[in-house]
Amino acid sequence: MSSNNRTRKILLLSANPKGTSRLRLDEEMREIEDGLKRAKKRDDYLIQTAKAVRHRDIRRAILDYEPHIIHFSGHGSGEEGLVFEDETGQTKLVDAEALAELFQLFANQIECVVLNACYSKYQAQEIARHINYVVGMSQAIQDQAAIEFAVGFYDALGAGKSYEFAYKVGCNAIRMAGLAQDLIPQLIPKSDLPLQFSSEELSANLSAISTSIYIQRPPIEEKCYKAILQPGALIRIKAPQKMGKTLLLEKLLDYARQQGYQTAKLDLKLADSSTLADLKTFLQWLCVNVSDSLELEAKLDDYWQDSNGLNTSCTRYFQKYLLSEIDSPVVLAIDNFERLFKCENIFSEFCLLLRSWYETAKQGDRMGKVWKKIRLVVVNSTELYPTLDTNRSPFNVGLAIELPEFNQKQVEEMVNQYELNGQLGEQDLTQLMELLGGHPYLMQETLENLKSHQMPLKELLTLAATEQGIFSHHLRELLECLQDNPQLESAYKRVVTANEPVQLNPEITFKLHSLGLVKIVRNDCLPSCDLYRQYFSVRLR
Repeated sequence: MSSNNRTRKILLLSANPKGTSRLRLDEEMREIEDGLKRAKKRDDYLIQTAKAVRHRDIRRAILDYEPHIIHFSGHGSGEEGLVFEDETGQTKLVDAEALAELFQLFANQIECVVLNACYSKYQAQEIARHINYVVGMSQAIQDQAAIEFAVGFYDALGAGKSYEFAYKVGCNAIRMAGLAQDLIPQLIPKSDLPLQFSSEELSANLSAISTSIYIQRPPIEEKCYKAILQPGALIRIKAPQKMGKTLLLEKLLDYARQQGYQTAKLDLKLADSSTLADLKTFLQWLCVNVSDSLELEAKLDDYWQDSNGLNTSCTRYFQKYLLSEIDSPVVLAIDNFERLFKCENIFSEFCLLLRSWYETAKQGDRMGKVWKKIRLVVVNSTELYPTLDTNRSPFNVGLAIELPEFNQKQVEEMVNQYELNGQLGEQDLTQLMELLGGHPYLMQETLENLKSHQMPLKELLTLAATEQGIFSHHLRELLECLQDNPQLESAYKRVVTANEPVQLNPEITFKLHSLGLVKIVRNDCLPSCDLYRQYFSVRLR
């Protein structure tokens, strides 16, 4: 912080739109305000709050209040943006570039931005091009951890400490609360960017770290592009978390739009518990959100009839209204489909519904002609497979796409896109491949770290399998999954401590592979990468 004694204004913004999971936003704001009221430097701060924020309210609040610090609490959706409300209270995504452009206009006024929302690191990186201190979250963060960070951060500011010190206090507050999420908040100071870069080079650097990076995995993309052109297509994209499923989906939707298709994407991560309470509520939520995506008025009262049955009513709404109003093909994409796996009252019926649409599109009659317009894309993570009956699958029809790890050539392309060719030699790449096995997320974290000069490669490799390493949160999440299932934990202990491939029960093999923990060589299992071998060999019972 600068050394002058002027009063600093803090603007607390929050948004929790309809259809998104409920967050403890009021509690977070109250705790921040209470902490600053008790602070030694309480007279140095003024607080203004704005709740249920719509996208245009951000601009208005900044213009009206002229804050020095902006704190946003709510939902993030990774590369897609932060989640605000629209005029009807529904979700409205605002992407990183739009937010960065807005904050650039107030760069002489705003000192610090805190994005206390899951996966908000993407937006933080863009905003940090213009604002001196920006905090974003690299992963999903629990409500309690988000609150602990915010309270610790503002307690430190209230004591007159710097933004860097306040960030450290916030992270420590998470740890002190006994929560293993203290590495999720990321401080991105503008001053950390290499000074020798010109503005054009700096922009290119930050762009390389941004969501524009995409690594092709032939022939997967071509298969998807070919399939989406087929009337009534169904594409199933599956892989463990952080393997690039959503990026592939966005590429596919962009390709479809280039063909003149209309698209509707539903992210079940944004559906709150009330939406998933029963089949009727869920199907009506589906109908309304697809209507919004296609810029059509929702007309449930005109087409929905409970007496026909819920699946039939949903089918009727699509067939007689949505698909009849649209002349072009329509791609309906459902991301994070795994959220339905444990919804017994929804999962089976909804799978039957989607399958019936797929089968109807094959018919040669009038109904088949209508349903040929639709293309279905379902995206799910496989981590929940170990908790399900192995005979229970979302679908067994359509084109199945399972994303593999990157090979050596693809990792080299990733390094090239991050413009780190001169920094990483052939031996360095070999070490990274041996340690990380081409895992997209682990490679991305490594290259972003090297790009921002947070930790030298030698230190990164040394600390990789420790609690001080940059992968610690990812590793702890996997450890919790194993510890929740003693049978899997015992089996994986055998795999990571053996000097050769291990043959396991087929069901156990399937479940460990679904978690992304093993590679299958013929019928035997190996750790997916040496990082997992190092970490889990000393932590499993």
